[in-house]
Amino acid sequence: MRQDDLGPKAGSKRRRKRIGRGDGSGHGTYSCRGSKGQKSRSGGGVGLRFEGGQTPLVKRLPSIRGFTNIFKTDYALVNLRQLRAFEQGAEVTPQRLLEAGLVKSLKKPIKILGDGELQHPLMVKAGKFTESAKKKIEAAGGSVEEV
Repeated sequence: MRQDDLGPKAGSKRRRKRIGRGDGSGHGTYSCRGSKGQKSRSGGGVGLRFEGGQTPLVKRLPSIRGFTNIFKTDYALVNLRQLRAFEQGAEVTPQRLLEAGLVKSLKKPIKILGDGELQHPLMVKAGKFTESAKKKIEAAGGSVEEV
């Protein structure tokens, strides 16, 4: 078998219907569009969202309203219980969090959340901390630094 022998399976490819090419073709005169009306005209037809004059779905849904705050800061979130992976007295920096697989990239600032308990002291450096996270880290004998 050679490459130039390869082709589609017989009957799997069909030629496109050529309409408006004379009455002998069977698709002449009205070109499969019927006689009159909106859909027979060139450029005619209704838009994708048109629902026959009924109020369109886009206008009926209140969830479409509102706005997106373009100034919102999006944080990479890390919980306190995830910091148990670090040994006692370790310095936890954004780079170390990336190496440990706790954050996906350093493009977003890191925020430490207070979910979970910390058993040993750590020096944690991150973009932001919740109040409960600060209290729990300092209660365990560690320190907090916002970078």
